[in-house]
Amino acid sequence: MNISLSSDFADAVPEMAVSWEAVPAAEPELLALNEPLAKELGLDPAWLRADGLPFLLSGRGVAQAYAGHQFGGYSPRLGDGRALLLGELTDADGRLRDLHLKGSGRTPFARGGDGLAAVGPMLREYLVSEAMHALGIPTTRALAVVATGHVVQREEPLAGAVLARVAASHLRVGSFQYARNTGDHELLRRLADHAIARHHPGSTYLELFAHVVAAQASLVARWMLVGFIHGVMNTDNMTISGETIDYGPCAFMEAYDPTTKYSSIDHRGRYAYGNQPIIAEWNLARLAEALLPLFSENEDEAVSLALATLRTFDAHFEEAWIGGMRAKLGVSGDVKPLLQDLLALMHENHVDFTSFFHLLGKAARGDAEPARSLFLDLAAIDAWLARWLDLEPDAGAMDRVNPVYVPRNHLVEEALAAGAAGDLDPFDRLLKAVTSPFGERPGLEYFADPAPRDFSATYRTYCGT
Repeated sequence: MNISLSSDFADAVPEMAVSWEAVPAAEPELLALNEPLAKELGLDPAWLRADGLPFLLSGRGVAQAYAGHQFGGYSPRLGDGRALLLGELTDADGRLRDLHLKGSGRTPFARGGDGLAAVGPMLREYLVSEAMHALGIPTTRALAVVATGHVVQREEPLAGAVLARVAASHLRVGSFQYARNTGDHELLRRLADHAIARHHPGSTYLELFAHVVAAQASLVARWMLVGFIHGVMNTDNMTISGETIDYGPCAFMEAYDPTTKYSSIDHRGRYAYGNQPIIAEWNLARLAEALLPLFSENEDEAVSLALATLRTFDAHFEEAWIGGMRAKLGVSGDVKPLLQDLLALMHENHVDFTSFFHLLGKAARGDAEPARSLFLDLAAIDAWLARWLDLEPDAGAMDRVNPVYVPRNHLVEEALAAGAAGDLDPFDRLLKAVTSPFGERPGLEYFADPAPRDFSATYRTYCGT
């Protein structure tokens, strides 16, 4: 099969693309292949399984340069330390998509790391990104996970793997920070022109920024509507396209609590569930700073234009969040008082976020007991349910947006531990559940149950490097 990859990014900004080769796999073995995505890309799944490993592990690509604020501290030179952009391909709908490797070995941006990845973290990205896609949330997607036969040394020796990832692009807020930091305004302009051509043809530079603000506000609201916590919202992990990227210490919230965090490296809760809109807006302010020279030659005017656009974030987020919550509650009109009271009750009663909204659909059909039984304060939830039922909620609409199955943290850990030990059956079963997340299915009750409380109390996620 003849595959043609273009080099649009490398051609547009060669100063930000370092030509590099992946570490050859010692004993490549295909662990997971996303056949529906392969077909979207015009790739034959049968060929990929039989003869396509050399393509999936294509040796030569470019490591992308970018900068970033990591937990608030600025690093002027980050880049793809263990990843390669193999190039761009045109999918069946005529869209240009990046094909990218993760875990393919050290690059000049590796900063002391080995550039490799282990089976577990790569399966995590495959699993969670496909779940997010099934939930209708913009995301990069995993094409395949390939075991390499290498041993990766972390706290203990682990089996190595490479992820083949597909994205609308890998342009990040940190990409623009890097270009601005060089002091080369022509490089910054070429990067912005490339982003416009790729994502918003015909836009001005200020319109590009406005598109990113709107996309990121909507994205973070969608995360929060399903209880998703990214875990490491550094500016180098925020895309211009509005896709979710880099599933490292990510997790799904169990009991509703805005302060929930699971990341082992987020000691102060900077990226906790409830902080995600604040951090997104902060990151977008850093993008505005990088783009200022393109908004106007007059610095005061450029700042004024940037601030006016940035201030639209709150309205975009509110629209997506409240609109999404109306759908989850199955009602219309002003839901803010109802929602505020509900979330306070859920917090006080340690109610599982995913389970409650799923079971609320049963309450809309006349069976309130499963939902109310999640609460200790029955009088309070009964009073809330009465107010809500007076609004005549639409159970069918609720079922379409409230998932039954998400990648619950204990299930993910079980599947990854088994997968790292060579047993992919738990991974495959969980993947099958979470990629059809809406509506109960017989035999999948295990995948809908919350984690044991002692698990959630101590659970931590790690970045996988």
